[in-house]
Amino acid sequence: MSDSTPKAAERRRKFLVVVDKSPEYKKALRFAARRAQHTGGVVSLMTVVTPADFQHWRSVEDAMREEAMEEAERMLYEAAREVQDVAGSMPEVMVLEGKPREVLMALLRQDPDISILVLASGTGREGPGPLVSLVAQQAPLAYPIPVTIVPGSLSDEEIDALA
Repeated sequence: MSDSTPKAAERRRKFLVVVDKSPEYKKALRFAARRAQHTGGVVSLMTVVTPADFQHWRSVEDAMREEAMEEAERMLYEAAREVQDVAGSMPEVMVLEGKPREVLMALLRQDPDISILVLASGTGREGPGPLVSLVAQQAPLAYPIPVTIVPGSLSDEEIDALA
């Protein structure tokens, strides 16, 4: 390790939250904001825009991409405002393109400061959610960092007490 590379203890601990349209992501967001507040860490927010596949109609594809980017930025702005309200600090925000799992894994490999992925489980009949389901899969698909799964049924007060 070179002298210019910060050691793990010197880096700011990042709590990564995937911002999506699921109702439970806000539980993960609150937990991450409170943990960052209590540990001197930072919240990192990521949303993924899945590229449209309209190769024959480039203008339609471009319009869909622009609309998806605007929606992603709106969701991130709302999530960042919530982190600011809860933790008193501004989070890091990222809009990335690609398949969610592939983008997430690439980000985890690229940013060594991300120390915990915070997800929340769904409470509906659909199951815990696609990213939470992936956590339970076999070792070759495992995440390279610890994953905290916040039960989607917890109240804000219960999350605050745990974080």
